[in-house]
Amino acid sequence: MLASLFENPIELKGNLLIFEENSNYKSQNQTNSIFSEKWLKKETSKTLKGIEEFQKTWYIKLYGFSDENDLASFLRDKKIIFDAGCGLGYKAAWFAKLSPGSIVIGMDFSEAAIEAAKYYKDISNLFFIRGDIADTKIRKSSIDYISCDQVIHHTQFPEQTFSHLTELLTKNGEIACYVYAKKALPRELLDEYFRSYAPTLTREQLWEFSEQVTELGRRLSELNIDIKVPDMPVLAIKGGTYSIQRFIYWNFLKCFWNEEFGWDNSVLTNFDWYGPSNAARYSEEEFRAWVISNNLEIKFFHKEEACYTGRFCKPYDS
Repeated sequence: MLASLFENPIELKGNLLIFEENSNYKSQNQTNSIFSEKWLKKETSKTLKGIEEFQKTWYIKLYGFSDENDLASFLRDKKIIFDAGCGLGYKAAWFAKLSPGSIVIGMDFSEAAIEAAKYYKDISNLFFIRGDIADTKIRKSSIDYISCDQVIHHTQFPEQTFSHLTELLTKNGEIACYVYAKKALPRELLDEYFRSYAPTLTREQLWEFSEQVTELGRRLSELNIDIKVPDMPVLAIKGGTYSIQRFIYWNFLKCFWNEEFGWDNSVLTNFDWYGPSNAARYSEEEFRAWVISNNLEIKFFHKEEACYTGRFCKPYDS
């Protein structure tokens, strides 16, 4: 059944396929390289364990499930599940365990796909591909559920990637997708500048900078000061009461710090933001326009400061 999903004959080595390792776009290769480094950093195997449960709980909230049992019930009638941009594969493995009768495929453009295949080799219904989620080589109308969580904005042309993924859905199939939300104008200007500046830095400099902004976030949090901010619509700054760290974080400079995550995970979070050249942000209207232009129905929509997410269905009559 796995072989029939693809446009051309495949060569499966255990639970792994290698389709592509490089992009034709310099910025995509830089982004892939950043994520290879992030996922494969020595400490990663330790630090990931601390955030997997957080990510699973957040996933349930982001995509409109009441709890893990609700997600499992949703997945169980899906023959093929595709985790587009799977990283080290823990969500793909989660899906495979929740729905053992499904075939689950995780794809990532970074080296993480190879590591995921090694780590989860004992899950019989789980397979991994190193390749481009914007050009999956999968036949149209083949996938019952696609999860593209915290990934699509790192592709070269996110809107085109979304359209490609929706073409893979079966009738009544669903795609769950997350995009970064646009922030206040000062923060957007700095972030946009850094996208062009980051490739000029060495990896050591990027890690050092990630540690520096993490330390700034930690020190600002320790001040334990709240400020009342007026609405400043010209700058897209929302009024309200903020901690000093959150005010700077949302409106001027991402300086993530979370005491529960700890130092390593907080540094990884900042590196994940500042390292990739490709990291697009969108308004709610822009994201909803993707859904409309691909003739999808909204099953669930969620928004918060960091992101917009939703589950979108391809109607039977499309």
